[in-house]
Amino acid sequence: MTSSNNSFEAYLSQAQCIILDGGLATELEAQGHDLSSALWSALLLRDKPQAIIDAHRAFFESGSNCTISASYQATRAGLMRLGLSANEARELIIKSVQLAATARENFMESRDHEGRVPLVAASVGPYGASLADGSEYTGEYGMSDQALADFHRERLHWLDGSGADVLACETIPSLQEAKVLHDLLSEVNSPAWVSFSCKDGKHLNDGTPIQACAHLFSGHPRVKAIGVNCTSPKYINSLIQEIKNATPEQNVVVYPNSGEIYDADEKSWHGTSSPLECGVAAITWRDSGANIIGGCCRMGPDHIREIQQHLA
Repeated sequence: MTSSNNSFEAYLSQAQCIILDGGLATELEAQGHDLSSALWSALLLRDKPQAIIDAHRAFFESGSNCTISASYQATRAGLMRLGLSANEARELIIKSVQLAATARENFMESRDHEGRVPLVAASVGPYGASLADGSEYTGEYGMSDQALADFHRERLHWLDGSGADVLACETIPSLQEAKVLHDLLSEVNSPAWVSFSCKDGKHLNDGTPIQACAHLFSGHPRVKAIGVNCTSPKYINSLIQEIKNATPEQNVVVYPNSGEIYDADEKSWHGTSSPLECGVAAITWRDSGANIIGGCCRMGPDHIREIQQHLA
């Protein structure tokens, strides 16, 4: 499998705005798949890979020109608990990128495609995602920097060699994890973005000012964008301004959730969402300085279609 002919950096320099996909798990649930296991959508990498291809394809059809792989919650330890060997786990994590690329190829073959080849981003989820206990929204891991680096390094290098166009280090809740990823990303060859989960308009979920994280990655040779995901839309404009105040020239990526609240104990979402409101809000995110825009949890193809149409 090869990556697209158009690099992530080329998109950033030539496209007015990159439109990301929405919540992959949201679309898989809409298709009727059960994601109640600790591995969430990653379980389908083994059991129903076509479902993942179909979900990526749905977002391409809705106007996304970058889709994010189903590797967010896929880890060697988690997959080995299913009975896979270490090598099989590695192959399955790399397969997540291959499935996204297959969806891209199928999408392009289905029409007279004009313009750029869509991108594939490899999801690098936080340590907390592997625990399936909601700790990716707090960053309270209770572990050393070395242990955290040991967790991330192997999968990060696997995904670096997977053929993805960009590494998406996402939903990072703490300064500790940000610092660990800062060092590890110096070891990879692929471009990357780093996006944080935030509790308000100025701070990560662990209380760190997002400006401090923007300064941390300023000038990093691999990090081409800094931003926010899996955060309420009501905080996005403020967070964009904080990032821009810290690093005015940096690209900004935002893909908030729908604003609904996740209950980690019940493993369910509470609240409502509106695709149309999301599309209108996306204009303000772009005008505030974001140039990579999409959705996260509870944002489906209808949300991305509204974002694409409003920004177009």
